[in-house]
Amino acid sequence: MRHRLRPYGKLPVISQRAKKLNRSNAMAKKNLQNISFYFITDREISDKDEITQVKEALRGGANIIQYRDKNSSKEVLLQTASKLKEICDEKNAIFIINDYVDIAYTVDADGVHIGQDDMAYEQARNLIKDKIIGVTVHNVEEAVKAETMGADYLGVSPIFSTSTKKDAGKAIGLELLKEIKKSVSIPIAAIGGINTDNVDSVIKAGADSVCAISATVIGDIASKVSFFVNKLKMKGN
Repeated sequence: MRHRLRPYGKLPVISQRAKKLNRSNAMAKKNLQNISFYFITDREISDKDEITQVKEALRGGANIIQYRDKNSSKEVLLQTASKLKEICDEKNAIFIINDYVDIAYTVDADGVHIGQDDMAYEQARNLIKDKIIGVTVHNVEEAVKAETMGADYLGVSPIFSTSTKKDAGKAIGLELLKEIKKSVSIPIAAIGGINTDNVDSVIKAGADSVCAISATVIGDIASKVSFFVNKLKMKGN
C-alpha cells in the first residue's frame, strides 16, 4: 500500500553532520568579531615550515590563521591545509585559506580570502555557502562593494610599502584606512609594511586586526606575534 505524501511534499531532513557544520560556521563568524592578530603563513621568507609557523603563532596568541602558498602543487596544498585545519581546531582559531576555494571546501576550512583578481565573490560564496569570505580591498569603493556583496571581513592593503607581496600595489596610507573604517561596519584587517614601529598608528587609524608577515615569520614567532596581540588588546585604552 502506497502512502500518500502531503501536498507540500517531504520535509527536508537535516543530518547531524550538517547541523554540526552550521554551528561551526556560526561560531567562526562570531569569533571573527573578536579577532586579534591575523597570522599569514609565508614559506618563501620564513625559516620554518607552515606547520611550525602556525603552532608558534597560536602559542603567541593569534586567533585567526591564513594559509597562503601560491607555488606548491594542489597535493601539497591539500596535505598542509588538512594538518593546519586540525591544529587550528584544537586551539579554537579561525582557519582561512588564501585564494583556493576548492581546497578550503575540501578540508572544511572556516573560510577563504580572495583578492580583487581572484575568483569572483559570487562564485566563491556559491561554493562555500555560509563560511567566512574575506576580501582584499584598496579603496573605499572596493570596501563598500565587498561589504554590500556580503563579505565577512576586509583585508585592507597595502597600508605601507611592502616587499612581501610583489603585486600588492601602491601604499594607501593611514588616511585612506580611516576613510574605509568609517565607510563599512565589518571587521578590518590591515596588512602591508606593518611592523613594531608603526603598528600603533595603524590601530589608531581604525584597524580591528593587523597582519605583519615579515615582522613575525622569522625567528621567535610566538614572542613576535605576542607583541602585536598585546598591542591590539590595548586598543581603545
